[in-house]
Amino acid sequence: MKYLFVAVLSFLCAAQSISQETYAEKLGYPKGKKIIIFHIDDAGMSYEANQGTILAMEKGVANSTSVMMPCGWVPAYMKYVQQHPTTDAGVHLTLTSEWKGYRWFPISGREKVPGLLDKEGAMWSNVGDVVKHATPDEVEIEIRAQIARFRAFGVEPSHIDSHMGTLFGSAAFTERYIKVGIQEKIPVMLPGGHATLIAKERNSPAQEIQQFQQIGKMLWNAGLPVLDDLFADTYGWKLSPQTPNTEDNLRKMKTEKYIELLKEAKPGITMVIMHCAAPSENFKEITDSWPTRYGDLYAMQDPALKKFIEKEGIILTTWREMRERRAKVK
Repeated sequence: MKYLFVAVLSFLCAAQSISQETYAEKLGYPKGKKIIIFHIDDAGMSYEANQGTILAMEKGVANSTSVMMPCGWVPAYMKYVQQHPTTDAGVHLTLTSEWKGYRWFPISGREKVPGLLDKEGAMWSNVGDVVKHATPDEVEIEIRAQIARFRAFGVEPSHIDSHMGTLFGSAAFTERYIKVGIQEKIPVMLPGGHATLIAKERNSPAQEIQQFQQIGKMLWNAGLPVLDDLFADTYGWKLSPQTPNTEDNLRKMKTEKYIELLKEAKPGITMVIMHCAAPSENFKEITDSWPTRYGDLYAMQDPALKKFIEKEGIILTTWREMRERRAKVK
């Protein structure tokens, strides 16, 4: 009887969640439709990241990106954005520098944010060390500096999001992230709706999802658009060790995974995070993640994925479109 009660309660909670109006509907998208943002992280990180981002958005179905402002190839990508002002480009707020031989540094400078620097003078390589050593004030200073650098190129960011999820590593960091987004009137990446995929991905307790939903209401009331859901685990899609990382193998595997994900997604606005890089021998010296990044690029350009999206009536959107729609909602 106990297990039956729990099952019924879970069913009722799920039914209630499904019946609630999604943020997609609030923004005027058709009821019951899956609205997808195919978002590419890490523009500005390298030449290959820039080219992969451009190819995936110009020749594929990807339609959004965000830029790592502390990195060396930022000016090249921002020049592209200046020349293509409709590009959906946000700030990939970066507080970590994870690669061993290729590092970057806080824009704010050593004196202002010493807690963000490791013994090499670069940003910490992992989220745990940022949480351990950096203060919320230092995090906010660096967030604002990265947004300011983006705007210095004469472009308004479409949104802000978080590299490696660092800004979700501490409640105090998340608070500053939300605070800056609201004050600067920049949409904030956060799954404030039903959060179905992200809850499964993170194995989130109900309390965490409720907190996301409360923040979602806060962002909406501040006049900003809100995501219903988020998926950030495409980085973990890999071929088996026995299967070679050829272009055909990577494309087939990644495309199948994206189609499975789209089938699983619930109605509402879901942001799907990926990483695209154009193949080069140099990029393999930067990171061993090159197979998944190449595979994302191949999948975004795969006609099979585009055909599935069209057949299923899935709607693609961007942060800029969401922002425009939100401005029209009273």
